[in-house]
Amino acid sequence: MASTKILNLKKSIVSEITDKIKNSESVILFSYQGLTVADMSTLRNKLREVGAEVKIYKNTLTKIALKDLNVNLDDFLEGPNALLFGKDLLEPIKVISDFAKAHDKLSIRVGIISGEIADKSVIDEYASIPSREGLLTMLAGGMIQYVRDLAIGLNLYAEQLEK
Repeated sequence: MASTKILNLKKSIVSEITDKIKNSESVILFSYQGLTVADMSTLRNKLREVGAEVKIYKNTLTKIALKDLNVNLDDFLEGPNALLFGKDLLEPIKVISDFAKAHDKLSIRVGIISGEIADKSVIDEYASIPSREGLLTMLAGGMIQYVRDLAIGLNLYAEQLEK
């Protein structure tokens, strides 16, 4: 029988996992088996830049925390897994997707995005969305077309008035 000290430690870890999932916009479960320590450090640093973090917990404790949240990911909780917790929705997903493309040992398994379970295809769709700056650039590019057309039209009208 486990001592009360160990049981309390496990309960605190389960509540930590539950809190992190509740307070995160994006949670990604991924397999990291085969990555070197340097690769994991690089990933952690890149994620820290966008306000996300990676934690490794025992699968049984993660299952208990997910059960408390009424989320069933039991099919994915086998083998060595890590959890990415991101306060932002898109940026952490983009970082881990780019990292997975560069490192074939990392495989994204499943995620919880805005409280909904998302499989690999949904995560890939989120990863393909341009960044906020990219979207603003596309918006500005689209709007500049109308301004340019208006300027040409006004110029032609002014030339016609001069005749």
